[in-house]
Amino acid sequence: MASTANRSRSIALLTNSTKLASWLTVSKPGRTNGGALEQCAILYRSNAQSRVLEEALLQVSMPYRIYGGMRFFERQEIKDALSYLRLISNRNDDAAFERVVNTPTRGIGDRTLDVVRQTSRDRQLTLWQACRELLQEKALAGRAASALQRFMELIDALAQETADMPLHVQTDRVVKDSGLRMMYEQEKGEKGQTRIENLDELVTATRQFSYNEEEEDLLPLQAFLSHAALEAGEGQADTWQDAVQLMTLHSAKGLEFPQVFIVGMEEGMFPSQMSLDEGGRLEEERRLAYVGVTRAMQKLTLTYAETRRLYGKEVYHRPSRFIGELPEQCVEEVRLRATVSRPVNHQRMGTPMAENDTGYKLGQRVRHAKFGEGTIVNLEGSGEHSRLQVAFQGQGIKWLVAAYARLETV
Repeated sequence: MASTANRSRSIALLTNSTKLASWLTVSKPGRTNGGALEQCAILYRSNAQSRVLEEALLQVSMPYRIYGGMRFFERQEIKDALSYLRLISNRNDDAAFERVVNTPTRGIGDRTLDVVRQTSRDRQLTLWQACRELLQEKALAGRAASALQRFMELIDALAQETADMPLHVQTDRVVKDSGLRMMYEQEKGEKGQTRIENLDELVTATRQFSYNEEEEDLLPLQAFLSHAALEAGEGQADTWQDAVQLMTLHSAKGLEFPQVFIVGMEEGMFPSQMSLDEGGRLEEERRLAYVGVTRAMQKLTLTYAETRRLYGKEVYHRPSRFIGELPEQCVEEVRLRATVSRPVNHQRMGTPMAENDTGYKLGQRVRHAKFGEGTIVNLEGSGEHSRLQVAFQGQGIKWLVAAYARLETV
């Protein structure tokens, strides 16, 4: 890949993709030499990558604006999925009901919904309650009644069948069984692919989600929905406000910034896995990388993570080949930590973490002094930072620090 002269470049190595908040605090985007935040752009290959960036920027109280796009939790497909989850959690959520009752289309027409709304107003019922009464009274036409009955049975079944599942498994099941995934898979082109990637990122977000102390009394789904509502409510920076610019590499064409960060420079991310699978598209990715690199007027920073959680799995990545195509004399490598844990057996690269150095394993049955018996459903970290996610019978799912959990093997 060709280089551009007189531009400072660095490559930041993040041990994993969740280290972004720490990196942003250290790197101070836009603050170099007294610059404004709006002089900094953070670029990414896939629209779905913005979610972890938004979360990291919120953690360090750094205003941001998504150029030519919406925040993660404001996107159509994410609102659709969250509405299904909200309705499963609370059948009396009228806004969630309105959004998904005919998404995907299931033969429930506007005339039927008008009857439901009018009944709701007249009898002071929620929309769900109004549907129940209308069906019991057989007040709807045959075809409309059948469609509405099937929808309500779907929601009831999802709620019952996923109640004891880990949050990320529950979310993935709802996205699939609701028909949302199939609906967006049928949307051709890059737009449909982007929507699927965003839905996959939502599943990843639910897997990475951890409780605050104030949320301990909530079920995992309720706590996550509360978190999503708060993040959606934060909003982007106002147009007059100094803010970091977030955008896809495609959106960055024709723009330049004094300071540019390109994140996710990993094989399978950039270049994308699709371009690697379809050989003819690799050169398009290389041209896009050149576009990204040449957006920087003064300073360019490329970042890659050695581990990243994708589709619910901990995946080890190699740095992007595009990094290797930069002239060595123009690049300075920066690590946030001196040592990085790597998989010992390279044949296992790309597999989820099934065991960590504490000796615990996924699926292992354990007993806790307070919460009783449960099953380990997730492992994160290593050494003193190792955490376990355990699904306890009758107590819900808890995150525990392995060093202090004092678990007994059942």
